[in-house]
Amino acid sequence: MMPLTDNMPLAEIPDLGYGPIAVLLVVVLFIGLVILALSHGLPKAKRKGEEKDQAYESGVPPIGDARRRFNVKFYLVAMMFLIFDVELIFMYPWAVAFIDAKQSGQSAETLPMLFWVMMIFFIILTLGFLYEWGKGVLRYD
Repeated sequence: MMPLTDNMPLAEIPDLGYGPIAVLLVVVLFIGLVILALSHGLPKAKRKGEEKDQAYESGVPPIGDARRRFNVKFYLVAMMFLIFDVELIFMYPWAVAFIDAKQSGQSAETLPMLFWVMMIFFIILTLGFLYEWGKGVLRYD
């Protein structure tokens, strides 16, 4: 078997198949099983009591039952965050495509089209935000 070097062409690198992946999986499974066996097999101090059995709430004493109902507005704000976060993630590839199109000197029709597609997307996003704001979803009265 030929030794690998930094400047070796890609065509000369020997095909190892799935062997390295299989070795990696075996090592990972072995380490995981060893960790599980050690965590369950080693003796632990057994402490019980009312204070020890309570749920930990970041240093704040728990008030009431943990299974109480939450206001729907918490979920609405979480959904809005996810929606706006995903929409902002879509803006990054658009910006990269816009800059690439501008630097490569594409036709005069491409750049305005790319710009107005994002402006329509941003206007729809803003209208949705204004609608939610107008409906009072952001108020916690």
